Amino acid sequence: MTDHPQELPEPRSPIQRYFAGLAENTFHSQLGVVDPPMIDYLTDLLIRSIRSDMVHRIRSVTGKPLTSVHEMVAEASERLGDAKRELHLHIGDFTLFWAGIYPEALRGEHESSSKFETYCAFGKRSYRIASEIEAATKDAPPATLLERLSDRYDLCCYGLREVRRQWESGGDEEFGPGSILLN
Repeated sequence: MTDHPQELPEPRSPIQRYFAGLAENTFHSQLGVVDPPMIDYLTDLLIRSIRSDMVHRIRSVTGKPLTSVHEMVAEASERLGDAKRELHLHIGDFTLFWAGIYPEALRGEHESSSKFETYCAFGKRSYRIASEIEAATKDAPPATLLERLSDRYDLCCYGLREVRRQWESGGDEEFGPGSILLN
C-alpha cells in the first residue's frame, strides 16, 4: 500500500466519451496515428469548442472580443510571457478547429483557398511560438505536444474532418448509424 493514493480521473461525460471514441477511432484506426496525448488534446479541443463563449474568449486589453485571426495575431505581438503563450495557443486551437471541422467556412464558393491556407499557416506558426515559451503552470500543454501540433497540423485538420464526417453519419460506418454508444 502506498502513502499517497492515486488520484482517480474525473468521470467523463457522454459527450466527452463520444468525441474521444470518434477521435481515437479516426486517428488510431483510419490514420495509424498512435499519439494519446495529441488525440486527448484534440478531443478536449472539440469539447472546449462546443461553447461559442470559449471559442471567442480572448479579449484585447480594452476588453473587446477578438474574433478574427488577424486581430489575435496583432494582440499576441503585444503580449509577453505566459499571456503571449496563451494567446498563441488559442490562435492554434481556433484555426485548427475551423480548418479541421468547418473548412467550408474558410473556402467560400467564389474565393480561392487563400483564407484556408492563411488560417493553417497562422495555426502552425502559433503552436510553434507557444511551444517556445515556457508555461507558467504545470497543467498547461507541454511544449513537445505543441511542437507536434505544429508539425502535424495538416494531419490534425484532416483527422478532425474525418471525425466530423463520422459524427454526421451517426457513428461507425462498419456497423451502421448509431453504433457508437454513449454509455
